[in-house]
Amino acid sequence: MTTLLVIAKEPRPGRVKTRLTPPFTPVEAAALAEAALADTLAAVLAAPARRRVLVLDGAPGPWLPPGFDVVPQRDGGLDERLAAAFAGCRGPALLIGMDTPQVTPELLTVDFAECDAYLGPAVDGGFWALGLAAPDPALLRGVPMSTPHTGAAQRARLDGAGLRVRELPRLRDVDTADDAVRVAAEAPDSRFAGELALRARGAGR
Repeated sequence: MTTLLVIAKEPRPGRVKTRLTPPFTPVEAAALAEAALADTLAAVLAAPARRRVLVLDGAPGPWLPPGFDVVPQRDGGLDERLAAAFAGCRGPALLIGMDTPQVTPELLTVDFAECDAYLGPAVDGGFWALGLAAPDPALLRGVPMSTPHTGAAQRARLDGAGLRVRELPRLRDVDTADDAVRVAAEAPDSRFAGELALRARGAGR
């Protein structure tokens, strides 16, 4: 069975979702980040897994439900941090971030029987999920992160290693206020959508 990894930052004002400010304040942006993380963790809890791991930059808070092992993120660039997350796994693993609160348990239920890797492309050109049947940190190190071509570069790395790759559905990351509105519309019953509506009403937006 698959290990499910969530890589995340502690949702503290000024440290998360800085591209949401403006129009949101740092406190509001952190509240939205916490809601997105809570939705993500709930989806992971509802999906079948051998182990569930939160790879965290910061400290756990009341938003963390039982059922997760918490490990600290390593130092270095995002490629090194992702590589380190996979290095701690034995057997198949699927890693996602905290920016897709619309994710569902069904999307996280993967089968490596006829493939070696999964890649979930993001609308902005990155990727929201990466799964490896045999986790190998070298498959991530050196991949340029946070660019419009990150997803393509990661796919090229997997293809270059001769892996059989399956693509997951394309999802939108929450980076900007426009992203937040679009994602909330996709998942209207999510905690994230409720938090966004609350913040918008409070500010008269």
